Amino acid sequence: MEFGITLPTKADSWKIAKRAEELGFTHAWFYDSASLKADVFVAMGAAAVTTSRIKLCAGVLTPSNRLPQVAASGLASLNALAPGRIMAGYGTGFTARRTLGLPPVTQKKMEAYIRAVEGLLRGEIVRFEMEGKTAITRLMSVDEGLINIADPIPTHISAFGPKGRELTARLGAGWMGTYSVAEEEEAGLNDMRAQWERHGRDFNGLYSTMVAAGCVLDDDESYDSPRFRAQAGPQAAILFHNFVEQEAFGTALSEASFPFHKELEEYRKVYESYQPAETRHLSNHRGHLMFLRPDETHLTGEMIRALSFSGTRDELVERIRGVRDMGYSQIAFGLPPGQEEDLMVRWQSVIAEV
Repeated sequence: MEFGITLPTKADSWKIAKRAEELGFTHAWFYDSASLKADVFVAMGAAAVTTSRIKLCAGVLTPSNRLPQVAASGLASLNALAPGRIMAGYGTGFTARRTLGLPPVTQKKMEAYIRAVEGLLRGEIVRFEMEGKTAITRLMSVDEGLINIADPIPTHISAFGPKGRELTARLGAGWMGTYSVAEEEEAGLNDMRAQWERHGRDFNGLYSTMVAAGCVLDDDESYDSPRFRAQAGPQAAILFHNFVEQEAFGTALSEASFPFHKELEEYRKVYESYQPAETRHLSNHRGHLMFLRPDETHLTGEMIRALSFSGTRDELVERIRGVRDMGYSQIAFGLPPGQEEDLMVRWQSVIAEV
């Protein structure tokens, strides 16, 4: 099993990627959500020239936000700086779309987008819809050495629901799943396994990444400690951010299995108090996967523990062993800004015992 990190992208995230490489992490996933984070290609470019081994992953690109040739050129440019160390993740858009006040793109549009980007990275002429017309293009600077498409750039898809997992299997892509509730980890992988095998693929060929975030607690540490809340709280908060907007934007996750309905209704009142109403989505996602806002008082320590990948060192060693035995290929740990060094060192101490 491999272990990576996920980064709410900063302009100088290269420093974190370099430190992660020193500590033995294998992958660094950079969030692409332009309204919330720094530009993913700028940050990955800096990391590409300051690291030598760690794989640098766009996690994840949203079809509506970058044209296929823009995404392909960016990935191929990075691949020239860090040959064979670039990975492309794609998704229909959570914060990348909701911070625009828009729902996710359809699976059909995402499939067309991924196929276009993959075709460009193979040096092919591709066709895709643009402004109601058919655009026809290719990457034309390959022979001049401006970019690198000789080294493969693997495709990974962030998929929470059956349609996304089916698309992942159909394209033979790597799969990314995010889980806050332990009981859903195995169910998600089993569904992905079923989709993979339904398309005639050997399950051993699936590369699966669990995106997790939480805190390695000291044995005598309270769930209400400032460190615990800072490191694990943002992961727990995103489910509330998601569910209060599901009527407007939809969701691949089921609220029925969510264990904190009373607290969700309390937060819904907070959400509905944001004014003006047309910009509520901006207030709702401020701090997303980075910090808890002062108005997120509904989140108790016990709730954060239940909705994050948290526990004592011994508890997490056992949990990661269980995830490994399920068949996951990688766990990528979330690093809220300002908490990176402490989290990486603590996670590394856990990993050493797995």
